[in-house]
Amino acid sequence: MPYCREWDEAKEIPASLLKKAYEAQVLPALVGYWPAEYVGSGPEGFDYFHEYIAIDETSRCGSGGVLWGLTGGLSIGLPPVLNFGSKYLKDKCARGCLTGEKRICLAITEPYAGSDVANIRCSAIKDPSGQHYIVNGEKKWITNGVTADFFTVAVRTGGKGMGGISLLLIEKDMAGVETKQMQCSGMWSSGTTFITLSDVKVPVANLIGEENKGFMYIMNNFNHERWALCVQSNRFARVCLEESVKYAMRRKTFGKRLIDHPVIRWKVAEMARMVDATQSMLENVTYQMKLMGKKEAHVKLGGDIALLKVQCSKTMEYCAREASQIFGGNSYIRGGVGEKVERLYREVRGYAIPGGSEEVLLDLGVRQAVKQYERAKM
Repeated sequence: MPYCREWDEAKEIPASLLKKAYEAQVLPALVGYWPAEYVGSGPEGFDYFHEYIAIDETSRCGSGGVLWGLTGGLSIGLPPVLNFGSKYLKDKCARGCLTGEKRICLAITEPYAGSDVANIRCSAIKDPSGQHYIVNGEKKWITNGVTADFFTVAVRTGGKGMGGISLLLIEKDMAGVETKQMQCSGMWSSGTTFITLSDVKVPVANLIGEENKGFMYIMNNFNHERWALCVQSNRFARVCLEESVKYAMRRKTFGKRLIDHPVIRWKVAEMARMVDATQSMLENVTYQMKLMGKKEAHVKLGGDIALLKVQCSKTMEYCAREASQIFGGNSYIRGGVGEKVERLYREVRGYAIPGGSEEVLLDLGVRQAVKQYERAKM
């Protein structure tokens, strides 16, 4: 927590932090299950509540950039390899990424395709020998891309639409891979990256799962990715609430503490009401994830998690705004007593857009409900 601003301004986190996160058993806890084959045994009876606690407690730092710098690439880039990759691919990258020695990222979004994953253009065509794919394209807004050693990349190996997408594990030292850090309004220390892939020669052995099944592999981890974003953003909303209360208890205006003004108490009450209700919904969904198998959860919880993510990002945005009003000018400068609030207000868009924008997810929630209704009718 004391170093978040320093790392934010430097636009990177130190490599040593990743190793400490492994030693604290945080990194292995973030891929949807405990990967004992690569890091040994973990907490007894490990489930989604253990992962919830690891994310929630780490999020107390009040920096999405630091959190994503630590976990953003790992929690979304490694699961496709662990769940669908060959033993060769898992052995190549899993242990190094889980122990903080290496980094991985997920490269799906492109300048012309974000939430619309089925329309990515990055191409992968086999060379005449049939032993390599030649990859060409661009990826944009890729978390941890500038520091990653491995890239789990969505590529087009077939025709149009979702049926022509595959996943490849591309390595940083392959010729033709170029990365450039993007200058975003928030998440500074997470290394948001523009990636250019020019005639990158990738061995066929680096194909994750089967050719043209990549869309299914991407969808398989979306619930987990969105749920993790929910845990983070709801904690950040609570950080805004806690910071506001502490500040309001000591700051005086017009001869009395801020907390003694009815309008400030109203703001605090509204923030608390929204945060507690959202956390209740979040814990309920986490409990369902724990009870259901992955296949059942994919069918039944996709819509609920989509709506939950919108609830969490809107709650974070509301709390960040109200906290800024309570802090006044102290939330308008970097550093000082309003540091967390200023930073989190900048980072709201990082939760309202990535992982599926609010608009896309609201629509998805209703469409999933209609599907459930039609299944029940049948």
